[in-house]
Amino acid sequence: MCSNYQIPSKKDLALLDVNTDQFELDLKEHVYPSYHAPIILNGSDRLELDIAKFGLLPSWAKELRFSSHTYNARTETVAEKPSFRHAWKYSKFCLVPVQEFYEPKYINGKPYWYTIKRKDGQPFTVAGIYDDAVIEGSKVRSFSMLTINSDHHPFMKQFHAPKDEKRSIIVIPEQYRKDWLTADHEHAHEYFFQMPDEFVTFPRDA
Repeated sequence: MCSNYQIPSKKDLALLDVNTDQFELDLKEHVYPSYHAPIILNGSDRLELDIAKFGLLPSWAKELRFSSHTYNARTETVAEKPSFRHAWKYSKFCLVPVQEFYEPKYINGKPYWYTIKRKDGQPFTVAGIYDDAVIEGSKVRSFSMLTINSDHHPFMKQFHAPKDEKRSIIVIPEQYRKDWLTADHEHAHEYFFQMPDEFVTFPRDA
């Protein structure tokens, strides 16, 4: 799962081969549920950036605070859950640009927050879904990160409480970014990749 992450700088976003023209990042560096953050969509000639709220708001949502509960979507249930099934049915896939993210590791029964990032420090992209809602007369675009089980993953299984199910975000490698954005929901499972071995972790305050 992922409830807190850092967005790449505008300079680092350019490394993801997205169009950053006329895009100013007046956003909080660290993103929590209900915050606004950049997402990547499929453009006419190249990948394009947009701004959306972290925590998907389905079309029937009436309050913005709904997004504080929908920042992650389980791949096993995303097609059936009322909050996500519209976005899933219509294959509204996006990529979430991330510099690093944070997960709790339990040591001697106590949680400590750890940073997870690529070894080379480069930004990466996470599989997401997005949708649009109209709340108080205004259109609001929002998104959720998809997650998969990682109980047996050698790296991701170390996070979260000992008795909790282990979950992981889905990193979409560079060569599959366009494919993910143009995939349909019937073939989306082909891109449910386990976390690659190019990531490292260390205490967040280190």
